[in-house]
Amino acid sequence: MKSLNKNTIAVIGAGPVGISAAVHLKIRGLNPIVFEKGSSVGHAMKEWGHVRVFTPWKYVMDKEVVNLLGKTDWKHPDKEYIPTGNEIVEEYLYPASKIPELKNRIIYGAEVIAVSKSKSSKSSSNNRDEKSFTIHYKSENGSHYVTEVNGVIDASGTWGTPNPIGADGLPVIGEIENKEYISYGIPDILLKNRNLYEGKRVLVLGSGHSAINVVLDILSLKNKNLDTKLIWGLRNNKLDKLLGGGINDELPARGALGQAAKKAISEGSLDLMAPFEVKEIERKYSRNRSGFNGEFIKREPELKVKSEFDGKKIVLTVDRIIVAAGFRPNLDMLRELRLDLDTIVEAPKTLAPMIDPNLHSCGTVKPHGVDELSHPDKNFFIVGMKAYGRAPTFLMLTGYEQVRSIADELAGNHEAAREVQLKLPETGVCNSNSKNIYYEKALDKKNLDDHDKIEYQDYRLSLRSKRSSCCGADKEESKTNHSCC
Repeated sequence: MKSLNKNTIAVIGAGPVGISAAVHLKIRGLNPIVFEKGSSVGHAMKEWGHVRVFTPWKYVMDKEVVNLLGKTDWKHPDKEYIPTGNEIVEEYLYPASKIPELKNRIIYGAEVIAVSKSKSSKSSSNNRDEKSFTIHYKSENGSHYVTEVNGVIDASGTWGTPNPIGADGLPVIGEIENKEYISYGIPDILLKNRNLYEGKRVLVLGSGHSAINVVLDILSLKNKNLDTKLIWGLRNNKLDKLLGGGINDELPARGALGQAAKKAISEGSLDLMAPFEVKEIERKYSRNRSGFNGEFIKREPELKVKSEFDGKKIVLTVDRIIVAAGFRPNLDMLRELRLDLDTIVEAPKTLAPMIDPNLHSCGTVKPHGVDELSHPDKNFFIVGMKAYGRAPTFLMLTGYEQVRSIADELAGNHEAAREVQLKLPETGVCNSNSKNIYYEKALDKKNLDDHDKIEYQDYRLSLRSKRSSCCGADKEESKTNHSCC
């Protein structure tokens, strides 16, 4: 096992928030070591690199990273331009990885497989806070390494663990067996994967902005090849959700996306099914008789999708399925750590009520830092998209403020760590104003006693069951509120 100096902090993931964390740690005199699973910075981001984000450059970059880049020959992009994922990697993350402050601090091809307390399992409490952490990781050739560090910032994201099709949070029958015909997230439909979708029958599942991106790309293919067929399945019949924040949204790209989807629906460019639920997927092969010797030739398979649409059982025949139903955190590598996670959204318990989509879906989330992100195991933090668990409202600026606060705490600047100040763009995408005293206590960081905790949990669960026209809002409330994120 390799031991490093007492100020060494492990950062898991070299995406935007991971690189930001390394920079904030370094400028405070700490020794960051970044473990990146891929062969370059932004490895996961490049998998959706063709997608244009909602936020312009001014909301994408960390000011401390920009300050260091400004000392090189780096060219600052137009702050109002809205970049793609690839542009963020190539014009921001890659140059940032080359600055002197991060030289030799990123280990590529290093997949972290476990994090634990040194010589202490999860059940061991003896001098636990004083003990360092061990990082177990494997290289691209499968070799296993162990490194000892004094703190850990997990910025590994959620891209690798997409939500499956099942409404119960699990894969439906046949989903795993037919995975080669099912894509998750936002595949590159117009270029890299065009041959998989053009002229094919495609079922898209999901009702968020990722799903809208996918739908619009499929419609673009349909404009060039009329044989392309699109079915869009929404688990809930909430068409207003597609509108976005419109003119009230300081992120106009998000509002425009929803408006484009609404236009496509009104024009009948796709088959919209809502409420829609997939029950089972079965692969079938159609066969044609050969022209001469009578042999049956196997053709491309088709998927029989047994579903329920508006309460009725139906069977759809499609060639491909795209699941754009969000992501969830992979917590497997953290099993030996003591975490304090909310049971619903799998975010830190103090942060959870601020981001739980069952309570609200505002893109504007109260800025937060070390206090909201701490766990029972001292000096371990989950940041970035992974800190939001299953909640979908994350913005990069939020992650940068998270790691700024944590870096100050680890450097001993405890007062600065708690001076969390950040102005986020209003999205105009909020829902219910319904709250209760337990919700307010949680947001105000007041301690909930045992009775309050029970009441608060019941409150959140009740909202989950009553979601009808907007996330957490009843039908009457939703008439006067903006649609969900």
